[in-house]
Amino acid sequence: MTTSGVIVVLGSPNDIRGRLLSIALERCSQALAEFKRNPEYAVLPTGGWGTHFNTTDKPHGFYVQQELLNRGIPESAFLPCVESSNTIEDATLARPILDLYPESELVVVTSDFHALRAQYLFEREFPERRITISAITTDLPPDKLARLQEHENKALERLKNQSTTKR
Repeated sequence: MTTSGVIVVLGSPNDIRGRLLSIALERCSQALAEFKRNPEYAVLPTGGWGTHFNTTDKPHGFYVQQELLNRGIPESAFLPCVESSNTIEDATLARPILDLYPESELVVVTSDFHALRAQYLFEREFPERRITISAITTDLPPDKLARLQEHENKALERLKNQSTTKR
């Protein structure tokens, strides 16, 4: 497969039966919109296992791929799932797959509250690439969204502090 771009769909929770929860479904909607704009792009689902997002016997990316197949993205568009357990691994474990497509733009699909950290990590891992963050607006109650945003702000600050201490 040759592709001018790859849509990287970042993982988020599913339930114990593999049903995608609201944030994952929102990201699937955003990935589908990106694919409709760029049907020649490949799709790379991410997400393996973790107590905080997937405890089934299949990787989270499998469920994302099934949802996107059901929404009309052809099987031929998919790259192998990145079996990651967090956003850092989303970027680092995607490297061997994405290195097979060195000229491809990356469109990273995530949620609005997660966009800055995802951008930081993917730009750090792929400084040679053109990266676009495609963030969907999250539909959650304000208090829950505020907690997620606070978590993201702290996580991004930790990452930036780690980078400056390594220099």
